[in-house]
Amino acid sequence: QVQLVESGGGLVQVGGSLRLSCATSARTFSTYAMGWFRQAPGKEREFVAAISSSGGSTYAADSVKARFTISRDNAKNTVYVQMNSLKPEDTAVYYCAARKWTASTSTNEYRYWGQGTQVTVSS
Repeated sequence: QVQLVESGGGLVQVGGSLRLSCATSARTFSTYAMGWFRQAPGKEREFVAAISSSGGSTYAADSVKARFTISRDNAKNTVYVQMNSLKPEDTAVYYCAARKWTASTSTNEYRYWGQGTQVTVSS
């Protein structure tokens, strides 16, 4: 069982920045691809960004591609997403997720999920 714990969420003004972190209990963290997803009230959970197990490949949704950057530190068993130029529509609960080896943009392909961290962007 892999446990994931997100942190770094909060309230930020439009145009501000936040960095979310996701710490994992995986003893073989370097074998897991990691993803970030978000869910706004009344909406389905959606893909934000993903990174392969090695960190060599990254993916991001078109809506955040120019503003969010995913990265990982395999020595710390942690994945990050740096979020810049935040907009009100970025307000959501952000979840990290893990699956073996290759990254995916699909929620259905991730086996492990964190509890989420709230990000609120105020105008």
